Amino acid sequence: MPAPKPTARGTPAYPEYTIDELARAAGTTVRNIRSYQDRGLIDPPERRGRVGIYTQTHLGRLRLINHLLARGYTLANIMELLKAIVEGHDLRSILGLESAISSPWTSESPRHYSYLALARLFGRAVSRPALAKAIALGLLEPDGFGYLARSPRALQAGAEIARAGFPLEDVLGIIEHARSHFQAVSDRIVAMVVRELDKFGDGNLPPPQDVPRLVDILWRIRPLAMVAVETEMMRALEISANKYLGDRVAAILEHLQDGPGGKAGK
Repeated sequence: MPAPKPTARGTPAYPEYTIDELARAAGTTVRNIRSYQDRGLIDPPERRGRVGIYTQTHLGRLRLINHLLARGYTLANIMELLKAIVEGHDLRSILGLESAISSPWTSESPRHYSYLALARLFGRAVSRPALAKAIALGLLEPDGFGYLARSPRALQAGAEIARAGFPLEDVLGIIEHARSHFQAVSDRIVAMVVRELDKFGDGNLPPPQDVPRLVDILWRIRPLAMVAVETEMMRALEISANKYLGDRVAAILEHLQDGPGGKAGK
């Protein structure tokens, strides 16, 4: 298994995991991972000294195994399916289905930040409580003498809001509050795809002729879901802005008109 390509600072461009970290990320146990390895369901880790290092490929395979187990497949069924894929049988469409299900939904690469870099980015907004909150939310991860941001774009957006004068703790509080709502929306979007898969019967793989269509649905739902979420977010912000700011803006304009340079002062 090739090692992930390192960044300029030596941080892998893609996540790496110890077996404990992999178990947490996949929602399984260390015992299960070792059992899957013994059965040949997942590849062994890359050895670095005495530590086994797992990658996103292992995580994707574990998520697929969990998905198939939840749908009623036995480990023996899953082993036969994965064995056929590994042996190069004409199952490219099934492999595409695995990729469509388990591939990361973001193309962003993680970025390493020193504490000094964060201080420059956020200014005085980087308090210790704010930093702890960002770590708790998974926006930053301790990484050596610095921190790793899985989404540099989100970090940059938060920095711009903080530099505009808004308390960083408030911004982080909004993210925390929004998480459960976004998760509920995401669950409903994925549930649509699950219902489509369930048409083929509980615990059954779709017929070969239907797999390409399902793969296409899974890939297309990603950008389409983002458009739907962004559209609704803009609509909600417009309603809130008019609801809470409309009267205040009108009062400011009226005050300006009544001021020394306004009509009332002429």
